[in-house]
Amino acid sequence: MSGPSRFRWHGFWRRTQAMLIKEFIQLKRDRVSFVMIVMVPLIQLLLFGYAINTTPRNMPTAVLLQEQTDIGRTILKAMENTQYFKVTRVVITEDEFDQLLKSGDVLFGIEIPAGFERAVRRGDKPAMLVVADATDPVAAGSALTALNQVAQIALQNERGLPMPGGPLFEFRTHARYNPAANTALNIVPGLIGTILTMTMLIFTALSVTREIERGTMESLLAMPITPFEIMLGKIIPYILVGFLQAAIIVAIGILLFGVPIFGSLLLLAALSTLFITANLAIGYTFSTIAQNQLQAMQMSIMFFLPNILLSGFMFPFAGMPKWAQYIGECLPLTHYMRIVRAIMLKGAVLSDLRYDTLALFALMLVAMAIAIKRFRRTLD
Repeated sequence: MSGPSRFRWHGFWRRTQAMLIKEFIQLKRDRVSFVMIVMVPLIQLLLFGYAINTTPRNMPTAVLLQEQTDIGRTILKAMENTQYFKVTRVVITEDEFDQLLKSGDVLFGIEIPAGFERAVRRGDKPAMLVVADATDPVAAGSALTALNQVAQIALQNERGLPMPGGPLFEFRTHARYNPAANTALNIVPGLIGTILTMTMLIFTALSVTREIERGTMESLLAMPITPFEIMLGKIIPYILVGFLQAAIIVAIGILLFGVPIFGSLLLLAALSTLFITANLAIGYTFSTIAQNQLQAMQMSIMFFLPNILLSGFMFPFAGMPKWAQYIGECLPLTHYMRIVRAIMLKGAVLSDLRYDTLALFALMLVAMAIAIKRFRRTLD
């Protein structure tokens, strides 16, 4: 190789090496990007490996007892042994039974009618009513399928019963709120919350960092304005944007997919506004922590990922382990998912949604408090 060629080749590697060293130093200084590189695959692996389960277990179940009998208790025990059902409430009136299903406190209701044991002993093959909250067809379907096995084996060891030519009783199942198991009725309400979470986080996560990168933060800091006033000024326009997005999604769901709204549109609008504000406050918090727009976007993605996986949108919430459910309860999308499905499909009112409404409000206040405290009054 001639001298000039060797010199050019040597210069090429020196310049490339210098650029490599510069990028590694920059990556080392950008801790948020480095954390994203490590944490995103780690979080996905842990969530899909441990938290996601398409076959939910121990789903909360209410029992309406019209009579207290050994046979009734045996059947309930057999249902719990399937690990699909877990009796959490025992009620004495049908109104309480219906209210628990409507509010989402339980996913199944079992009614043991009066005279059930006598009918079994006479060989009349009576029916036991099982009502399922079918707003999530995946969660309800597998549990209802297991009932046939329960009917076959539940009373095998009971004495004094007629010789079975088949099951001694039957389960009469009733899937409420989505009896046809229409996937659109489950997906479209969930999409409202998912799309709002994604867009609202990104909008406000970039708000403060954009001001810094454009050099307009100096002017903002020079004004006689408090951090709370700055936050409101940045959040309120996007509340209107989010409200418009929600209205478009609901209208498309009704017109194209036939999704009903059995509840109050006004209540849906009010609680959607609360959910939008909570997400905007969280996004604004990210913008006060991030040093640039790239970091703000990365934080939004990191927060959006568990929202999608642990809220009950993609996978049944009841199928997750307890630790994953505790994390899910700290995410706004989990509570809004319950709210929007309950209002649209069940006709729920505010009293049915107290817990999730208060949880959303609390998450919004926490995010706002952190954002105000973190807001930098100087450019350092």
